[in-house]
Amino acid sequence: MGREVWEVGDAYEAYVGRWSRPVAREFVSWLAVPTGRSWLDVGCGPGALTTAALATAPGRVTGVDRSPGFLAEARSRAGGPRTGFAAGDARALPVPDGRFDVVVSGLCLNFVPEPARAVAEFARVTASGGVAAAYVWDYGDGMAMMRHFWDAAATLDPGSVQFDEGRRRTLCAPGPLAELWSGAGFGAVATTAIEVPTVFADFPDFWRPFLGGQGSAPGYLASLTEPQRTALRELLRSRLPMEPDGSIRLTARAWAVRGTIH
Repeated sequence: MGREVWEVGDAYEAYVGRWSRPVAREFVSWLAVPTGRSWLDVGCGPGALTTAALATAPGRVTGVDRSPGFLAEARSRAGGPRTGFAAGDARALPVPDGRFDVVVSGLCLNFVPEPARAVAEFARVTASGGVAAAYVWDYGDGMAMMRHFWDAAATLDPGSVQFDEGRRRTLCAPGPLAELWSGAGFGAVATTAIEVPTVFADFPDFWRPFLGGQGSAPGYLASLTEPQRTALRELLRSRLPMEPDGSIRLTARAWAVRGTIH
């Protein structure tokens, strides 16, 4: 299976993007930042967190991402007089020291090859008295849609465990996140869980996003033969908790961390 790809806004939206918006709103509410502050959104993706920050804590938000596709999507969704977007790497942010009151990163840090370097950059660009915070999906057992997928995949193909985010994303837990923040020199470090409902209208609504090829599970699915995909689909269909109306009601959990610069 090839590397994970996160570049196409529509495919990301269908898979997990639609669940990222309520998490972003809860995250911004948890931060409770006063209005009028300057924000930096690192790994802004298609703009879910940028949009939440603009709606909840009016100020100026600058988004940085490595993906041209995601930057174009973010400009389309959140572009305006209070936003700006630039290409850049989380490990070498293209901004001066102490520039922002608030530095945030949503659903991105676990994809950075050297997360400690990224968090050190967060500390560098955060103004004195400012806050830096991030959140990541709980791939271990908090993302029910993915957990059901990988458990079914492992039943049919034990080798699939090497692609399971729950086994590979060791950063996605409160302890490792808090250690990263403390190690970068942040004070008053705190973590919290953010959980949102993920309701699928029916099984096709659940299954279709896995066909997009973007992300670990869709990438794994694309590597299978048609009979293998069919077997996995039908095993999932038999295992998922369906309501009488055919809907599938699951939950998604993210872990968030925050800290301050003195």
